[in-house]
Amino acid sequence: LSVHFLSACSCPSTMKFLAALALTAISGATAFVAPQGNRAATQLGMSDYSVNTSVRDNVDVGVGGPLAGGMGGRDLAEIWDNSSPVIVQGGSLRTWSFANPAIESVQVLLKTEGRPLDADVELWQGPDNTPHKMRVYVEDGALRTFNAVIGTPRGPNTVAIRNIGQLEFPLDAVVRPDRDDGLAANIASVAQRSETIQGGALRTYPFDPSVDSVAIILKTDGRPLNARIELLQGPNNNKQVVELYTEDGLDRPFFAIVETPGSGNVVRVVNTAPVEFPLYASVDAYRIGGGMDWPDDGLMIGRAF
Repeated sequence: LSVHFLSACSCPSTMKFLAALALTAISGATAFVAPQGNRAATQLGMSDYSVNTSVRDNVDVGVGGPLAGGMGGRDLAEIWDNSSPVIVQGGSLRTWSFANPAIESVQVLLKTEGRPLDADVELWQGPDNTPHKMRVYVEDGALRTFNAVIGTPRGPNTVAIRNIGQLEFPLDAVVRPDRDDGLAANIASVAQRSETIQGGALRTYPFDPSVDSVAIILKTDGRPLNARIELLQGPNNNKQVVELYTEDGLDRPFFAIVETPGSGNVVRVVNTAPVEFPLYASVDAYRIGGGMDWPDDGLMIGRAF
């Protein structure tokens, strides 16, 4: 059989057939090779925030600096002074609905009279759809208020705040639309740098005692955002903790102001998502100039608030 096979392969007609068959196979395989043309870059350049989002599309980030002389604190005080806070008793739920689709972001501010603050904040969009949720804990809700801006594109949207503390721990809540020159614009105006935090990794940002508050921006390239933000003052001493989830970190970036009175403040950002879901963080000083009122040990002496 081997002799007949060799003789058959030596025939000129058989050789031509095999050569044509091989050429056909090679040309068919090339049809499945991906084209090597110019590919559009998919990495989000967080150093200049060149990719716009539905929240703060016209804000330039990466050229700012901290606000000195107390300029950064008046906007938070004005929000509380010009608003009517809603009391959320321990164990109860309150909702704020925004039917206007032009409202693309809302401010969420929480505080207490000095007691701990423990709350769940959710954004509802349609039935059984929660594109954004947060778990917020603050050791002292009067000394360190919670201040954040969440994206609400494509309304109607509803913000729900549940006080998961006990009945003895009520909280005050302000939820209102964020203007083009509002809180998110102020946060973006002081951002100077940003860096990538891979899934499962963390970054720490220590701050000088002269820094009264810190601006935080978290976003992704369109993937889900899962993060944990902690304010530490001393080893394993959490003063404020925010556990954050957003289904689209590009469409709904997270803006926050964390107040950092005293000394030894460190902001820690943990990407709790898998390694396939990096996030981009910008953590910079927001307001400086008031640290001289505090002693080096971080204790407050003779200061009313």
